[in-house]
Amino acid sequence: MRVDLLAGATYNPAVMPSPVPTILVFDSGLGGLTVFSEILKVRPDARYVYAADDAGFPYGRLSEAVLAERVVSVMERLIALHDPDLVVVACNTASTIVLPHLRERFSVPFIGTVPAIKPAAQMTQTGYVTVLATPGTVARDYTRDLIETYAAGCRVNLVGSRRLAGIAEAEMAGEPVSDDELMAELQPCFVADEGGRTDVVALACTHYPLLLPRFQALAPWPVNWIDPAPAIARRVTQLIGQPVPGHEADENEAVAVFTSGSGISPALRGALQDKGLPVVAIEEMPLLVG
Repeated sequence: MRVDLLAGATYNPAVMPSPVPTILVFDSGLGGLTVFSEILKVRPDARYVYAADDAGFPYGRLSEAVLAERVVSVMERLIALHDPDLVVVACNTASTIVLPHLRERFSVPFIGTVPAIKPAAQMTQTGYVTVLATPGTVARDYTRDLIETYAAGCRVNLVGSRRLAGIAEAEMAGEPVSDDELMAELQPCFVADEGGRTDVVALACTHYPLLLPRFQALAPWPVNWIDPAPAIARRVTQLIGQPVPGHEADENEAVAVFTSGSGISPALRGALQDKGLPVVAIEEMPLLVG
């Protein structure tokens, strides 16, 4: 069996989703909204559940064993409630650790998210590539294996930010940080020496594209920013097909579900509505770490 975190494990092609599928997009918080927005463009007819496990956010603070147990438990509840035809795990940390567990436990197909190191290596002209991620993703063997496989000829700069995911969440909630604070996290992405300088930055956390306009404005020189969301959206249509002619989803066919909801503010509700998620629900699932 061929296993690919982005594409999903091979599954029985005879078991196909319904003509109008239910798609569950899952993340630890709001970062997966970048992926949801791209999937919505290619399947505007689908029913959507955007699930944010904000009770467990940020996942980087959890051990791999605790994270695996947490995500499988939350996913079990979500699948039982919403019966999705496809699940998109819009989180690098969860994808690299938990996807094998999810595929073993559930029959629904999963699409994961991995650092876009291969396209970054293909795009660079200088050979200087930065992977901007969380500390956990930077430290993961899977990330280093991708570099060895696809970017061995590049100078790859791994930058693990502890703050950017939280900064992106604050931005969505209407509480942006200052340019100076943001630039402190962004500055290590830009390397310049006698051999060349960074010309590609792969955003290896789905939260980070939420800040992309500010990244572009603050960058000391222009670079190509790689957002994995469009590639994930393309994979969705490969697995479940193109939109159903004549069907248009209504506002009741997209809901945002939070496992805590403690940070939901009027500003965030407005941002969710602007993203195509007018309905917000709380499915309380506290994080219990013994």
